[in-house]
Amino acid sequence: MKFLVMPGDGIGPEIVPVAVAALRSLNQKLGLGISLEEVPIGFASLETKGNTFPDEVLEKARDSDGVIMGPTDTLAYPPISDGGRGPSAFMRTGCDLYANIRPAKTRAGVPAAVENMDLVFARENTEGFYADRSMHMGNGEMMVTEDVAIAVRKITKEACTKIAHAAFKLALQRRKKVTIVSKRNVLKMTDGLFYDTVREIGQNYPEVEIDDVIIDAMSALMVRTPEAFDVVCTSNMYGDILSDLGNELAGGLGLGGTINAGDHHVMAQAVHGSAPDIAGQDIANPTAMVLSLAMMLDWIAAREQDNKLKEAGHRLSLALDAQLADRATCTRDLGGTLSCSAFGQALVKRLEEDA
Repeated sequence: MKFLVMPGDGIGPEIVPVAVAALRSLNQKLGLGISLEEVPIGFASLETKGNTFPDEVLEKARDSDGVIMGPTDTLAYPPISDGGRGPSAFMRTGCDLYANIRPAKTRAGVPAAVENMDLVFARENTEGFYADRSMHMGNGEMMVTEDVAIAVRKITKEACTKIAHAAFKLALQRRKKVTIVSKRNVLKMTDGLFYDTVREIGQNYPEVEIDDVIIDAMSALMVRTPEAFDVVCTSNMYGDILSDLGNELAGGLGLGGTINAGDHHVMAQAVHGSAPDIAGQDIANPTAMVLSLAMMLDWIAAREQDNKLKEAGHRLSLALDAQLADRATCTRDLGGTLSCSAFGQALVKRLEEDA
């Protein structure tokens, strides 16, 4: 089994090695048989290859069983014509990673703005308002004049169907409830298509309860009654915004794990950005990257029916929860004193001591 590692920009080269060290420990202890290959992306690749995401990296990703990608500073990249490709967007479209799965969960010992939050966002990942991934040729944004800009939003029944199945399958493993979030009261064609399609697919899952909430109301309800939600199925931009809100309410974006998954490929990627303002200081919280890895191990285990990988994901999740519950083994943003690298060392020690 092959995993491809892409450290990325900013704090990526600090938090990704923490996840990789944990994986190496589990690999050795459980005999997972995973080989790792690291390739540069982002500014490191731009300097040496003239492109932030060369074609050969995508080919390596397609040939891998899993990908670990650190955050990237796409806002600072040059135009695509000058080599500034968005690695995340190219991975999602190039490997058809149509499902962005993002949990938001309160944890023992972690200060949070709400209580009893345990929900998962199933976010459509390949179209919508995201101009860098919604067109076969060209871009989804255009300047009509120097004072008029237009963005095109693409919603297809095919993509809605895929994310709907992902959401309902996820709900079957949890509390059997899916909430559809849209703005169908205003965007009656695009969000109407999304809503109608998810409802239609839901008929194949009679044991799952379905409700729907308008996006602006959802923002308030996540603060007021987070315990009311289980799996939230929504389109690309809504999911991006709401999942950040959910993780911040649950303790911070540093705790936000995520996987980008398709039928054949999966990528672990933290919710947060590259945080260039703290890069190189060894103070970043690597929790989100580690949690993303645990989620990816679980996803591959389910696909391959691999009990060893399932055990690895379970052990990593438990070790992470135990570490976060103890203030003495937390990073500074959670009230602890550990550096990013020290957090990683403590996590590996915990994994190695696990019976």
